[in-house]
Amino acid sequence: MPDLNPKAGTVGRGAVCITLIGMPGCGKSTIGRQLARLRQLPFLDTDHEIERFLGCSIREFFDREGEPAFRDVEQRVLSETLAAPQVRVIATGGGSVLRPANRATLKAHATVVYLHTHPDDLARRLSRDTQRPLLQVADPRQRLRDLYAVRDPIYREVADIVVDTAHKSAPMLVNLISMQLDMSAGAREDAK
Repeated sequence: MPDLNPKAGTVGRGAVCITLIGMPGCGKSTIGRQLARLRQLPFLDTDHEIERFLGCSIREFFDREGEPAFRDVEQRVLSETLAAPQVRVIATGGGSVLRPANRATLKAHATVVYLHTHPDDLARRLSRDTQRPLLQVADPRQRLRDLYAVRDPIYREVADIVVDTAHKSAPMLVNLISMQLDMSAGAREDAK
């Protein structure tokens, strides 16, 4: 009989983490905290772990060292986080899926939920944000559209579950994700 952990996100691979991916500002941290509370699991935000590791803000490190150096640290933190034996809900950075090694790690060690959000909705949410390095440009809306064009297919490739965030409150999204996790686990159990 396969392992079934009703709090976690999958069957068959043992207890694994539930990992949220998506564009900057899509709600990974907010939804992640609430989903963790609902499923009685610890919550971890990889951006906070990266800042703790660096001893400074992501923006400060990004400005000083550049994106490639940041992605190196991000890869290390994601790998170490998902290698830990503790089942938890994890919110990742928006660009965490860009490296093939990160995608492989996510697929191997997590049930991945993509919070799909249209770039124009993100632009409205992030209109006053000054902390996201990739959005400190003359036209953040266009930058979000460009990032979305590159990342959306990658998010979909990695995701076990895709949830459209349009016109849904955080509590609605949390309940929807939780139900889909339960249905996904049940479907895999029935297939055995």
